[in-house]
Amino acid sequence: MNDRTHYLVVDGNISGTGIRDAVEGGYLTASELGISECLGDKISAWQQRYEIAHFRAYTDVTEVDKLDAEGLALRQKLAVELVRAKVQYFSSAKMQLLFL
Repeated sequence: MNDRTHYLVVDGNISGTGIRDAVEGGYLTASELGISECLGDKISAWQQRYEIAHFRAYTDVTEVDKLDAEGLALRQKLAVELVRAKVQYFSSAKMQLLFL
């Protein structure tokens, strides 16, 4: 990741990577951002579970709440690893930005 500030959104949108560029749009990979492999794997696994919930039409409210709680925690970890980034979280199931 270069020295400029990045504006990122953690989201579980279908067919995404779990990390979206908030300014230019499009999804970014863990390797593009230079985050740890461990965090990249966690985000990828979470995004895949979110995608499964999408195909179930987000009918299980408990599942959605757990996924959003995990997504918020991943947002925090991403912000720690990418100190210069501004990171938000978007709940795809609720179609809204969630704040800590």
